[in-house]
Amino acid sequence: MPSSLSFRQPIRRLGRLAALVMLAMVASGCSSVRYYGHVTRGQLRLLHQRQPLPRVIADPRTPPQLARRLTLAMQARAFASAQLALPDNRSYTSYVALDRPYVAWNVFAAPRYAVEAVPQCFPFAGCVAYRGYFRQALAEQRAAQLGGQGLDVWVGPVPAYSTLGWFADPILSSMMRWDDDELAGTIFHELAHQRVYLKGDTAFNESFATFVEREGVRQWRQSRGLPPPDDRERAMEAGFTAQVLALRERLRSDYARGGDEATLAARKREDIAAFRRDYAAWRDRAFPGDHRYDAWVAAPINNARLLPFGLYDRWTGAFAALFRQADRNWALFYRRVRALARLRPAAREQALRALDAPAAAVR
Repeated sequence: MPSSLSFRQPIRRLGRLAALVMLAMVASGCSSVRYYGHVTRGQLRLLHQRQPLPRVIADPRTPPQLARRLTLAMQARAFASAQLALPDNRSYTSYVALDRPYVAWNVFAAPRYAVEAVPQCFPFAGCVAYRGYFRQALAEQRAAQLGGQGLDVWVGPVPAYSTLGWFADPILSSMMRWDDDELAGTIFHELAHQRVYLKGDTAFNESFATFVEREGVRQWRQSRGLPPPDDRERAMEAGFTAQVLALRERLRSDYARGGDEATLAARKREDIAAFRRDYAAWRDRAFPGDHRYDAWVAAPINNARLLPFGLYDRWTGAFAALFRQADRNWALFYRRVRALARLRPAAREQALRALDAPAAAVR
């Protein structure tokens, strides 16, 4: 079950690494019959539980705050198609009240002394860095199996996901934990995956959808007479992500130096301890009094826990430049994104780097 987040902090963003559930199952001759049976049942259960938004909003048993949020989501959904040229279909026009805090849980794995993911590959979605489960117990069981093989593992909760338009994905009760901008942005993000999706290139897909989300939220707020989004949270998110990516590169370099088990383990501990010191200094210097990431930093850190960082922002500057080159015309922009997706990997990365170069120069 691969997936598609936006924690307005990267930790939230780890949550929208959700699920192209049925794509993992269709036409699969793989031996993981029990796994595919699990995701099939989970997806079908969600489809069966969908209720049209107007019905839920009009139901007198619906709490007023939930009715307000769903009304806003319905308006954002209409805006997505009318103003952002996103697919006009039944996705995100229904609601499911879950019996659990998250819709799914993703299992990430990496070697103990390497920062690259152990990939999970699916017939239509390609290879991704995780495998998703609708039941937390099954995700934890899989993580224990992988940990028993000597791998670093991490289980991340999933508030929302996309099936890339194969099904009419609902709005989920787990998405209600977000603020209004995040809720609307999630709808824009997931619909963007339906517009363009490149098999096997997570950074391309997520950076593209994140750009659509951010620009979509900016235009959505403008259409409602609201000021632009506050850049402080994005600046802190970007700064924290940079800290984590610096740790990942430090680990990559130290693992590459080689050595016996004890030496590699010692370097790993030292690098993580240095990251915690660097984080505290950066937080106190740049965002004094803001401790939103402290719990994440204090919790156990391993290679798998670092995997999702950087996926959502790697090429957002490039897509912003492409949008400007398209004169901010969404239809033209999507055509040019599809043209990039058709390039061979090396040529595509070269084109993205060229687009991103001016923005990178001022970052």
